[in-house]
Amino acid sequence: MKLEEFNYELPKELIAQHPLEKRDESRLMVLDRVTRTIEHKVFKDIIDYLNPGDCLVINDTKVIPARIYGVKKYEEENNEPCKVEVLLLKDLGQDKWEVLVKPGRRLQVGAKMSFGDDLLEAEVLEILPDGNRIVKFTYEGIFNEILDKIGVMPLPPYIKEELKEKDRYQTVYAKYEGSSAAPTAGLHFTEELLEKIKAKCIKIAKVTLHVGIGTFRPVKVEDIEDHIMHTEHYIVTQENADIINETEKRGNRIIAVGTTSCRVLETVADRETSRVKAGEGDTSIFIYPGYKFKMVDCLITNFHLPESSLLMLVSAISDKDFIMEAYKEAIKERYRFFSFGDAMFIK
Repeated sequence: MKLEEFNYELPKELIAQHPLEKRDESRLMVLDRVTRTIEHKVFKDIIDYLNPGDCLVINDTKVIPARIYGVKKYEEENNEPCKVEVLLLKDLGQDKWEVLVKPGRRLQVGAKMSFGDDLLEAEVLEILPDGNRIVKFTYEGIFNEILDKIGVMPLPPYIKEELKEKDRYQTVYAKYEGSSAAPTAGLHFTEELLEKIKAKCIKIAKVTLHVGIGTFRPVKVEDIEDHIMHTEHYIVTQENADIINETEKRGNRIIAVGTTSCRVLETVADRETSRVKAGEGDTSIFIYPGYKFKMVDCLITNFHLPESSLLMLVSAISDKDFIMEAYKEAIKERYRFFSFGDAMFIK
């Protein structure tokens, strides 16, 4: 399957630059895979498409203020300080992180950096094949509290406007810190909408997948089967695995909120037993048309970048032609695209 099959032309003005005032009043495109019909709704109408006994699976990761600005430290005092930018990608433990750095040519192995008037210091330990660095941080106090003071929310590169409220790049159920990007399908839910969903006897299960910046990297190979996915860390507790498995056993639907929840479910699902297994690990699962889903029945998702692995996943749960038709319809109807944009429910 060729990369160009997942391309489309998007007017720049349809790239949402800020969230709506009310989360659940974004638009919702509802796709019926059986009748191949499209409906145009408001996101809070999602409750009308959920049945008692269904299970919504949400990703409770929390975005950290992962972009930090500082200076390279020099041994010679007469050197001018070099400004640096670091984006935290993955916590490797023991204060070591995989990061993106700018300017890369100035930050070789052994380079030292300082952030926030020496609240945080770092040394480059290793340069990875893709150009990312492994750095080790030193500090006094609590790392996440220091990040809260000096860090900036790592908005995607297509968002040019400043985010006035940090919480709007978090889901209302965000809990476990570790992501450098938000699971954006979840941004549409409010606490009130979630309570209404629970009151309708719809189960809510939680998984954790710490979203990496690889989410925004385009697929670059001509044959998509040759694409190598980035890895992301996930956690599924036994309690939540039980909720999902009980739903599956009853014959009710498993509805993934976002591509991140979908990737976790398909990683931990066992095709033979039709059950998910509790556990923790890293996933690099790549889902594209032809993939046979083991656990996910329906998907709530945003509108994704052309030629992205996320668009390929969405095309796999429906079919590519229908999804591309839906994207044309969304452009015609002036839907808002990408992280702060509108949503789609594929049922």
